[in-house]
Amino acid sequence: MIARSEAGREVNRSLGYPIVVGAGLTGELRRWFADNGGCAAVLADAHPPVAARAAELARALGAPLVTFHLGEARKRLTTLEVVLERLHALGLDRRATVVGVGGGVASDLFGLAAALYMRGIGYVHVATSLVAMVDAAIGGKTGVNLSVGKNLAGGFRDPRAVFCDLDALWTLPRRALREGLAEVVKAGVIEGGAYFEMLETLAPHRFSRWPWFEVVTGAIGIKAAIVADDRDEAGVRELLNLGHTFAHGIEAASGWRVSHGAAVALGLRAAGLLALRTHRWTARDHVRLLGLLALLGMPLRTHQQPRAVYAAMRGDKKRRDGKLRFVLPRAIGDVEAGFAASPAMVLEVLERLRRPPEAIERP
Repeated sequence: MIARSEAGREVNRSLGYPIVVGAGLTGELRRWFADNGGCAAVLADAHPPVAARAAELARALGAPLVTFHLGEARKRLTTLEVVLERLHALGLDRRATVVGVGGGVASDLFGLAAALYMRGIGYVHVATSLVAMVDAAIGGKTGVNLSVGKNLAGGFRDPRAVFCDLDALWTLPRRALREGLAEVVKAGVIEGGAYFEMLETLAPHRFSRWPWFEVVTGAIGIKAAIVADDRDEAGVRELLNLGHTFAHGIEAASGWRVSHGAAVALGLRAAGLLALRTHRWTARDHVRLLGLLALLGMPLRTHQQPRAVYAAMRGDKKRRDGKLRFVLPRAIGDVEAGFAASPAMVLEVLERLRRPPEAIERP
């Protein structure tokens, strides 16, 4: 059982919209709509715990509820069309604002649908997964997958508000919490200092003892500060892709059987291996990263074939002039973007991902 968190409060507005974190957010959501116009509809993932929470919110807001069966494999243009058709069936006009309830897939998909419907209606997201709270719902990225790669169709469109429902963490299986923490660890590697040290201190303890408000708000602050300086990912925002070029390839090569969180954990190890291979960071920092991931129960090896993963990575949207570009760590708290690795080097790293980490992984 996750310990109850404090009541919701606004924790960040640096992106121009409120981000509210806490437990029992129904009242905060009602007050926001009372000040900003009514809710036209609630869209939700049909997963039972999420749908139940969405039904409660829909009743409180006096809005219709529409649920959709989601998941990474369904984050496609065909599902997007279904969502758009439902918005039209509800009779929504261009002044409407809808609420999306769910995790990262819901944030990406419903956010894109709101951006496209009648050239744009208002969107508010209620994040119910750790991945959505600390990453997907923050920063205005929306998108769906194509058959050749992840998030290749989408755009930047800010929500009007984001509500991170810490009560929803109670409903997540331990596996989902662990995988969500992969994005938190990524933020910790980027930020370093006290935040990474806090995660190292918390890692051996049961999740019921974690200060989830501090963990979530810390990760939000790290991401929001970077996004505020680069809204359209033309520069520094690329740092947030640490581990993700590898991760997206692993997800796609597995046919989406490997979850995003598990793939990010593997991607962080891979980024560290590539940084070791190119003498960018130390074995000591690499061991710290692997130790944290291991204590959190995250996977550190994959059974995916290197060439299949590499083929999937070739469709990554961050490549330039046909070359893959990677974000690599130089130290805990210092990362760089734009490193172009040779195919042989990438395949070498992917092959090492198939083996357990050594006591100290050397270049």
